[in-house]
Amino acid sequence: MMVKKSFCFSVCSAFLLIGILFACNTPQKKGITESPTSGLIKISADQTFEPIMEQEIEVFEGLYPKANIIPVYADEVDVITSLIQDSVRLAVTTRKLSPEERESLNARKLFPKEVKIATDGVALIVNKANPDTLITMDQIRKILTGEVTEWNQIYPQSKLGKLQLVFDNPNSSTVRFAIDSICAGKPLSKNLNAQESNENVIDYVAEVPNAIGVIGASWIGNKNDSTRLSFSDRITVMGVSRDDIALSANSYQPYQAYLAMGLYPLTRDVYIITTDPKSGLPSGFTTFVGSDKGQRIILKTGIVPATQAIRIVNVRENL
Repeated sequence: MMVKKSFCFSVCSAFLLIGILFACNTPQKKGITESPTSGLIKISADQTFEPIMEQEIEVFEGLYPKANIIPVYADEVDVITSLIQDSVRLAVTTRKLSPEERESLNARKLFPKEVKIATDGVALIVNKANPDTLITMDQIRKILTGEVTEWNQIYPQSKLGKLQLVFDNPNSSTVRFAIDSICAGKPLSKNLNAQESNENVIDYVAEVPNAIGVIGASWIGNKNDSTRLSFSDRITVMGVSRDDIALSANSYQPYQAYLAMGLYPLTRDVYIITTDPKSGLPSGFTTFVGSDKGQRIILKTGIVPATQAIRIVNVRENL
């Protein structure tokens, strides 16, 4: 009788052990299978667009509970590098890949895709105590290259003294835009003050009367204004003119409508770049950002979505 019990126990134990081993080797038990709406991925995004991407990810994961997207916010150099090194399969940046970068990815059969998702503006901000809030493109160039170092060189009545130029990060997309698109390749002033992030630039300018900051337009919006027709009350956003003719009439701030109409001079495109040959979660998230829901999120952040229509309202004062 004891022999039969022992034999029965051994057989049951064997089947239990086989069951455990089988379960451990079943793919479904290792995690959720990746698809356009499920899985776990890490993405790299220009830190300028952190406010936008946080909202996009929150809504996407709310719609698709089996999706988990972990964002890493970095300067533009690191964002592109992480994509080239295949550390991530999705990057958010303000430039397309160079021919050399594209060839490097193609050689490894990664075949990158670039999708424009928005048009952004580069904003110039000054302290609330600064009365001078209009500036020309030529004056901006002279400040950026170090030709102008004192406020009274562009505003003769200014008492602010030495001008402090503040950026987010030496390797940021904003710095590259300043060199490539404003200064035509000339190096920036050695007096550049880097604050590591757009938020830190705002904090610095809000405290330092003689500072001028250069940041992404999505950071300057008034969070309490759902219409996005007002800016943060902590700083003043400068109006920019292409020339010095009728400066007050031809100066524009980075309002959404002025970005869309091309009236604001300092604009740039925003792209999602993917290396996702199997059309997995990176492709699914890219499709979402380009969809009606994803574009509406961008619309509410104050910059211009690539496909969503912008409502432009003309306001006339009573004569």
